[in-house]
Amino acid sequence: MASQPWTAKVRIDDVPQAGRRVALTADEATRSAVAREAGVAGIERLEAAFELTRVGRDGVRVSGDVSATVRQTCIVTLEPIENRISEAVDVAFAPGSADAGDREPAEIAIGAPDPPEPLIGAAVDLGAIATEFLILGIDPYPRKSDAVFEAPPVADAGSGPFDVLAPLKKPDRERP
Repeated sequence: MASQPWTAKVRIDDVPQAGRRVALTADEATRSAVAREAGVAGIERLEAAFELTRVGRDGVRVSGDVSATVRQTCIVTLEPIENRISEAVDVAFAPGSADAGDREPAEIAIGAPDPPEPLIGAAVDLGAIATEFLILGIDPYPRKSDAVFEAPPVADAGSGPFDVLAPLKKPDRERP
């Protein structure tokens, strides 16, 4: 992401062993900034509800849901439409360096749980997490439910762009 249009940081020290619930609702300015970042016409509603739980001594797991109402343009009719988005979130964070997340593991085990994201600093940015999962949930090809694409008629197989010039063609002369 080029910028962070929505930030809501929670320090790891502020998450008790029993966990912590956090509910976020984006204001109009934040929704406009997130809409620009997401490449949509607008966002009418953007909310997130997270459950933060400690993982070990220095880690945290963020789980919950991001929901929104997004204004987009139908790719068939070019009319404005609204899409409702609901994305489940489940991400673990553990202390690590910024470049630790950039390295590829030697082997990828299929079916194994994802490794934790590196925790940089002593806080998680719930606004950034909500924005990321919202963008993942946006339909890149929005379409009205009753929109039907009708392909243009196909030209005859025998006609081509030079068939119009055929009448202008001089008859072949016989060679001696």
